[in-house]
Amino acid sequence: MGGDKPAEKALILHRTRLSSPNFIFTHFSNSPDTNYSKLKFIISSSITEACNNSILLLGPRGCGKAAVLELVLDDLLKEYPDMITAIKLNGLLHSDDKCALKEIARQLCAEHQLSFSKVASFDDNNQFMIDILRECGLAHKTVIFVLDEFDLFAQGKQRLLYSLLDAMQSVSSQAVVVGISCRLDADQLLEKRVRSRFSHRKLLFLPPSKEDLPGLIKHMLLLPTDSSIPDDYTTEFNARLLKLLEDGRCKGIIDTLSTSDSTFNHLIRFLFIAVCHMDLKSGFLTLENFKAALTGVQRQPKLECLKDCSVLELYILVCMMRLELREQESYNFNTIMKEYSSIRDSFQTCDYYARNVCLRAFEHLLQRELISLVDSRGHTQSLEFHPVKLLISAHELHLGLKSNRCCPAILQKIIDRG
Repeated sequence: MGGDKPAEKALILHRTRLSSPNFIFTHFSNSPDTNYSKLKFIISSSITEACNNSILLLGPRGCGKAAVLELVLDDLLKEYPDMITAIKLNGLLHSDDKCALKEIARQLCAEHQLSFSKVASFDDNNQFMIDILRECGLAHKTVIFVLDEFDLFAQGKQRLLYSLLDAMQSVSSQAVVVGISCRLDADQLLEKRVRSRFSHRKLLFLPPSKEDLPGLIKHMLLLPTDSSIPDDYTTEFNARLLKLLEDGRCKGIIDTLSTSDSTFNHLIRFLFIAVCHMDLKSGFLTLENFKAALTGVQRQPKLECLKDCSVLELYILVCMMRLELREQESYNFNTIMKEYSSIRDSFQTCDYYARNVCLRAFEHLLQRELISLVDSRGHTQSLEFHPVKLLISAHELHLGLKSNRCCPAILQKIIDRG
């Protein structure tokens, strides 16, 4: 892609934005009530006032805890370039206290251009960390410790957390501990001696609400007026996008998106697919692009399985659906075979399969988890007599029959009749 046409330049800009893990969260950087502003205030206060602090960022995965922290650190490094050192640990890699303290020592050595000893003991690394914090405090330099998957550090004896927070009790030290966790009770996992040294500041991160989505979409897709893209194209693109977002059908798509999964990652994936479906000849986003994106992000594993089902397997599923629509409380393979015979006789179909072939198809549906046993405890009972249930809805079966190329027309009629 050469990028000479305005539409190609716009596509490159959109893909760049959507590929950035942090860009979407810059939408919240101008409001004083956002977690971005609150976190930046807490850390910047520790830097300017030369004090220690600790804070937890809590919330479900995909809600921007780490991304917002990265934005804050980037901004603070620009404002205070020689006053910040960031040490980053992850509980998935460094939950062992010795390993974590060694990693802290390694990063501190790299930051201050010192030689790192791989054979240093836990106590040696702990003393080295205390000495560095003291020296940084005297030089008015703040050390920011980022502990991702914080709850994993709270397991075991918590020697690392105690050593870190205890070192921050010194008047000469100047440090901030930022814990990131998807467990809302992460602070309750701390031992009493650790909890007494913790600041107990918490910021809760939540998925964007339905009211936030239009603003986020505009932030991600509206073209800037100060770019290399021609002004007339930018004006028309933005006008068409705003008009599209006001369309009731587009609002319905956005509502469906937020109902299924309202995380930032899901929204970014949706917008990326929509942008990739944009017609470069017209150069503008359409309602069809958003419809295609919604189809692309909605996981439909059952429908994928139904597409590959044989004709006999479809017959079995339709028989089970008919039994359930008649509110039959319990049925098994034998009951399904009676229903299958009833359909064959009523509609005079030529689709005849031997009983042993039907049983193999029945077992295949169990393996693919389109149907399941009602109670798996009866292992001694023959499969033919074991009660079963359907794991797909009538709507999913209806869509599956439409998408299956081998599906006989008679099955569509049976389902439509209910």
